[in-house]
Amino acid sequence: MGWRSVTLSVDTLLMDCHDPKVLADFWCAALGYRLDHIDEEDAVVKPAAGAGWTMLFQTVPENKTVKNRLHLDLRPSGSMASDVARLEQIGATAITRVDEGGSFWTVMGDPEGNEFCVLRGPEDGWSGEL
Repeated sequence: MGWRSVTLSVDTLLMDCHDPKVLADFWCAALGYRLDHIDEEDAVVKPAAGAGWTMLFQTVPENKTVKNRLHLDLRPSGSMASDVARLEQIGATAITRVDEGGSFWTVMGDPEGNEFCVLRGPEDGWSGEL
């Protein structure tokens, strides 16, 4: 069977949570997004300008119990350390710094413990190459 051209694209990143407002506020501040919709069950945030995915925060009764199987890697425009400090001020928690394969990044948790990584930025020697 031959491959057809890909016709799918990512539309929305969905996160289960207990408090959609808390996560919507955090991710708006973290990414420069804007709140598009909020009610008792969910919240939607979208890029304030430019490209990016819509994010939906959906209320669920279960607690987060294990490491995420999917997470965001965020690339700062300056230094990793300055964005880690900024994210801590708005509610994130630094979990660990990883030094591996000639690179480094910081694993963080959002206000509900969902892991994401802050990668090194241009001020840390990142040149735009993986």
